[in-house]
Amino acid sequence: MNEVKLMQLLELKQKWKQAEAQAFSGWDFSYIAGQMISDPLPWDYRDIVTQYLKSDYELLDMGTGGGEFLLTLDHPYHLTSVTEAYPPNIEICKNKLVPLGITVQAITDDHDLGFTDECFDMIINRHEAFDPKELYRLLRPNGYFITQQVGGLNNEDLSRKVGIITPEGDSEHNYSEHHLENNLDLLRKAGFKVLVSKECYPKVTFTSVEAFVYFAKIIEWEFPRFSVESCFKQLCELQNELEETGCILGTEHRFMIVAQKGI
Repeated sequence: MNEVKLMQLLELKQKWKQAEAQAFSGWDFSYIAGQMISDPLPWDYRDIVTQYLKSDYELLDMGTGGGEFLLTLDHPYHLTSVTEAYPPNIEICKNKLVPLGITVQAITDDHDLGFTDECFDMIINRHEAFDPKELYRLLRPNGYFITQQVGGLNNEDLSRKVGIITPEGDSEHNYSEHHLENNLDLLRKAGFKVLVSKECYPKVTFTSVEAFVYFAKIIEWEFPRFSVESCFKQLCELQNELEETGCILGTEHRFMIVAQKGI
């Protein structure tokens, strides 16, 4: 490697480390806006939620983050509750949502959300873990559960590129069972009727390695042990891919379900 190339790589490493050190709060990826582009899904989660949501429903938003999506629904605040497990986001919710009259519940256990039996008409869940039995307990008869999930194969190809998953598929974090059919089975066993279900594998494009570094550091469950230092060689290979093709390409995994509790 010539001296000029070495200096370029060292400069890139410093940029990548700056991206790695950037703060993150709520579920706000504005820092890499325009540098991470996901193909559109064949459904619109918000449209699906509003199709079923009525103005007099008691609504629970699971894993609300900072309430970013929830507040777009304009649902009456006194009929709205949220759960959140990530401490920084809990503080955001207390500061932003509680003053509006929204009930905020900090949780540590997906199997016990802390609310009374049959207190919600609808539970929505975007990219949050859930226990079908707990959902069934919380919903009133004919209540709806609507979820969009990140599937277990999400960004698997990108994980391989940075050495998190070996070519043989070994990983500390294996979510391969988290796909549509398994979740439909769990919901049906809990007593739900499935009304709508879909699954897809859209492409995601990164236009800079810095954007990928920022993303991978945050999504630690998909990129365990990731750091610029430990994955520097692989990041240099991604830089080569970027220079040769104009982008870094990966594959996402999404599925959605609308289920209803029986009478």
